[in-house]
Amino acid sequence: MTTSATDGRNRVGGDDRADTTDGDANAPLRRELLGSVRSLDLLVLLAVPTVLIAVFSLPESTRWSLAFAYADPTLRSAFTAHYVHLDLGHLAGNVAGYCLLAGVGYALAALGDARRFFLTALATFLLAFPFALSALNLAVPRDAVGFGFSGINMALAGLLPLLLWTYGRERFVPGASPRALPAAFFALVGWIALLALPLSTTGVGLAGLATGVGGALLAVLYASSAGVPIRATAREDVVTIASRPGEGDLFVAGAVLIVGYPVAGFPADPTGAGSVVNLYVHLLGFCLGFIGPFSLLAVGVFDA
Repeated sequence: MTTSATDGRNRVGGDDRADTTDGDANAPLRRELLGSVRSLDLLVLLAVPTVLIAVFSLPESTRWSLAFAYADPTLRSAFTAHYVHLDLGHLAGNVAGYCLLAGVGYALAALGDARRFFLTALATFLLAFPFALSALNLAVPRDAVGFGFSGINMALAGLLPLLLWTYGRERFVPGASPRALPAAFFALVGWIALLALPLSTTGVGLAGLATGVGGALLAVLYASSAGVPIRATAREDVVTIASRPGEGDLFVAGAVLIVGYPVAGFPADPTGAGSVVNLYVHLLGFCLGFIGPFSLLAVGVFDA
């Protein structure tokens, strides 16, 4: 399997894209997606919420012992804490977020010829990221306990722009280069800063505004330096996507999720009933979830 499309291999070209007998423009894409799904992939995807629910069924005292105490860290809790939840609402939110991100991500990967890329990234997030995120958390000393799957969910959110690109390259722009992808990363980091930090003309609010504007400017400058004509490219892409309702709908759904999920992951008020949302680990998960996989894409690790 490869993440690139070569000449003559754009599998759903020409009139076949619009060939529907039941009047449903999405029907051919659904049939192709169902034909692309593998049972083993589904077992891997479903194993995650199964584990999260199973851990939640343990006694509360056991779950507390599996959480990551920053003042007394252990290698075991560095891993297990990311699969532990102490209340049902937290569990439900993370399971729902995972199902949305992994579901859309898998659909983009399966139809974008990037299944191996997606599954490799997912395995890395599930097995290696808990240790990395916990270790990086120790850079901010505090007497607190960390737990929850949201850091890994944010890694999936960071991966989603890359999956959207692989899908777009396979379906709409064969041979497209990933060189402009960091522009999307800068823009999204700016968007996250605007969400996470209250806007004002003083203090932290000013920092959030400055980071948001800076992210947008960096995105434009990077895209320009990469030789991407932003206005012309955006206009052409919109026309192409709109002309293919079934495939375009999935692309739009992915784009909306990329922009919309940080709204839940980076609330302006992170405090709750006896807990605080760890915006730091959310940002770490998002950044690492983009940077690591992008590096592999950029050097062609997943090309044929």
